[in-house]
Amino acid sequence: MKTNGALPEPGKSLQQVPASGVSLKKSKPQITDKIKPQGDTTLMPLYPPTGKSVVVVESLTKAKVIQGYLGDMYEVIPSNGHVRDLAARSGSVRPDDDFSMVWEVPSAAWTHLKTIKVAIAGAHNLILASDPDREGEAIAWHIIEMLKQQDALHEDTTVARVVFQEVTEAAIKSALQTPRNIDANLVHAYLARRALDYLIGFNISPLLWRKLPGCQSAGRVQSAALSLICDREMEIDKFIPQEYWTVEAMFKTDKLGSAADKYSILSYLTHFDSKKLGQLSVTTESEAKNIEQVINSSSFKVIGSKRSETSRNPPTPLITSTLQQDAANKLNFPASYTMKLAQKLYEGVQLSDGKAAGLITYMRTDGLHISDEAVKDIRSLVIDRYGWHFAPKVPRKFFKKVKNAQEAHEAIRPTDIRRLPSTVAGILDEDSLKLYTLIWSRTMACQMEPAKINQIQVDIGNDVECIAFRAACSRVDFLGYRAVYDDVEAEAINKNENEANDHDIAFEVMSYLKPGHKCCLDKVEIKQHHTEPPPRYSEASLVKKLEELGIGRPSTYATTIKVLQDRKYVTAKSRVLYPEFRGRMVSAFLAHHFTEVTDYSFTADMETELDNVSAGLTEWKGLLADYWTRFSTYCERASKVHIHQVEKMLERTFRNFLFSSLPDESRTCPSCLEGTLIFKVSRFGEGYFIGCDQHPKCKYIAKTLYGEEEEEVPQQNSTVEEPKLLGLHPVSREKVFLKNGPYGFYVQLGEDRKGYVPKRTSVSQFKDVDSITLEDALELLRYPITLGNHPDDGLPVVLKIAKNGFTIRHRRHIAPVPKNLKPNDITLEKALVLLSGDGVRRCGRPKSKPKLEEAMEAF
Repeated sequence: MKTNGALPEPGKSLQQVPASGVSLKKSKPQITDKIKPQGDTTLMPLYPPTGKSVVVVESLTKAKVIQGYLGDMYEVIPSNGHVRDLAARSGSVRPDDDFSMVWEVPSAAWTHLKTIKVAIAGAHNLILASDPDREGEAIAWHIIEMLKQQDALHEDTTVARVVFQEVTEAAIKSALQTPRNIDANLVHAYLARRALDYLIGFNISPLLWRKLPGCQSAGRVQSAALSLICDREMEIDKFIPQEYWTVEAMFKTDKLGSAADKYSILSYLTHFDSKKLGQLSVTTESEAKNIEQVINSSSFKVIGSKRSETSRNPPTPLITSTLQQDAANKLNFPASYTMKLAQKLYEGVQLSDGKAAGLITYMRTDGLHISDEAVKDIRSLVIDRYGWHFAPKVPRKFFKKVKNAQEAHEAIRPTDIRRLPSTVAGILDEDSLKLYTLIWSRTMACQMEPAKINQIQVDIGNDVECIAFRAACSRVDFLGYRAVYDDVEAEAINKNENEANDHDIAFEVMSYLKPGHKCCLDKVEIKQHHTEPPPRYSEASLVKKLEELGIGRPSTYATTIKVLQDRKYVTAKSRVLYPEFRGRMVSAFLAHHFTEVTDYSFTADMETELDNVSAGLTEWKGLLADYWTRFSTYCERASKVHIHQVEKMLERTFRNFLFSSLPDESRTCPSCLEGTLIFKVSRFGEGYFIGCDQHPKCKYIAKTLYGEEEEEVPQQNSTVEEPKLLGLHPVSREKVFLKNGPYGFYVQLGEDRKGYVPKRTSVSQFKDVDSITLEDALELLRYPITLGNHPDDGLPVVLKIAKNGFTIRHRRHIAPVPKNLKPNDITLEKALVLLSGDGVRRCGRPKSKPKLEEAMEAF
């Protein structure tokens, strides 16, 4: 095997563990030491071809397009992403063994590896052409390592790495002429990130499950993003709105012609009683009305006029984060959907002439650079389409100003700027066309002149000038880069918001006004307002904030937001991200016990350190060792925290949210009259509730926050009615009531009295509670029923009423009863069959430390 210097193994004992019985070559898990360098020879150009070559790319679509460019001397094969990953079990990263890692090959990946192995058997060259980033470098490295383990690489096989920013024939052939070896530093940065995220996920996840049942893993970047959303919600909770009033006036002028006579100028009060007004200067209606009276009794004239010209610079080229923001703001696309469409545009489509090509450059980038050749083409099209005065004399160059910028990749742009959106309208679907148009327009705009804006400002005051109003207006004198957004080619992304005519009339009227001109007060309007809390994050604003803080990488933002939604930590409503209480609990727990994980600067500094690893400035295992020393201490401390301490911490943090809806501020239990209502974590399922602290003596529950486990009371109902006496129990002669509590209607056997908790059962199965009879209530009060003992362990099997029917319960296993099966027909034998079926779920917090294999996948 010929390479330009081999990459040392990342760990002293790297193991490969198959995920299934499928195998290329049966062998024991290997323990390998560092591979010795193979020399330092320079790789020769691989195009034009000198022998058969196998090219490995990441997707089938890309493989088909590139195969059409290269011909029969090249065989292009997809790897379909990573061919192996860290095993999803405990111990896959071993800090005590020099951070060695255990790798696992998914079943599907063995098929792709076998295809590659068969293909290179008769080939001279193996060309690894995965994406031009850390992940792409890691994919190439994993393929080499797996082929080495299978003895598939021969001494005369040349292994080379090529990268390209766009899937075009010229870019592919150019990349083949400049092959290189695997970049060890990029792989080490990938390994450091992968190990770091694994260690966080697989150590925090079990703690979360034990302390906050139902809450799943929190990754490094996800935790910081969740913290941003929850911190903003805390600001909103604490925000106290303040009332304020504004005063607007409409003025008409005379002696300015017919157009002016018909047009009123809208202005805002800026000074009163010779004092400049701020937002909260007028805070009551009475103040506003007094001001209104004074204004109505005054005469006005123009006391000042000012004109100015300003420039509005064109936007920067698109990068991953700004693409997601622009698509969210202008097209209402979620970040994950934007990246899915961009991937399709990058990998290539079949054009109308029968040829295939990628339409845009690589979409995972944070560099603003555009190649000189591409800039030349853009400027040429700008001049041809709009005129020479729309293109600046010197090409525009852009540089990243946010934290952790990497300039290695080009910005996102069309591969051929002269491929207008209209030429691909019949090829792309509607949303893909919109995204391509967005990219095309932004790329054109970035190499155009600024827009020239003419602004005018008129001050109108009373005779003694102690009252002043201000009116302002602007007009575009030179479109500059904005011409591209008025272009018919940008029609797919344009929103018809044409107010130019009104602005032009207002600008014309105001331009005639000079100091001393009399103004006739048309009307005065006072308006009430309240200060507003900081807005919740949208996907676009969250991406922008993450980028500003240097948290994570732009390529991970879409996945980060999707994971938070999948975990049910965050809900998106009308493009706004709302934190669920589950997410707020997780964020509070991590902030309390893992301050470093949720600290914004830590996550950003870690990205800087990973960049240093990529540049060869930091040793990756040293970075991991330094972090693990601190992080393991956090884990050890958090593991010793009792669940009651967690409950108390959450109760203090969310006191207002938890107890504000309760009618009794003293929080005295209304059932036993002795206990106090407190926040509790359910012993079963994933529920959280507010209940009496005298449990199990008193089982009163005032409010349920979460929980799939069935409750004895149904959904919350704010109305409270007098209990309805249904009759007497035929045996005990106790009264049977229909009652309405905090969670809706239920039936109760016996009366409430101090120190006694009567039996209660939900009536959620009845749509019309008024139709419930004594017989119905007695039937419901029979449950739960013990059907018998399980033959395996002798523990009871119980038939219970659940929220949406009946369930069978045995220990921590719950099986739903089918709707077509009557509860009276259920025997122990039928219950055992249901408990062994597919719909069985587990509930409750485990009594002992759960296996780490059950932890969620680490990030």
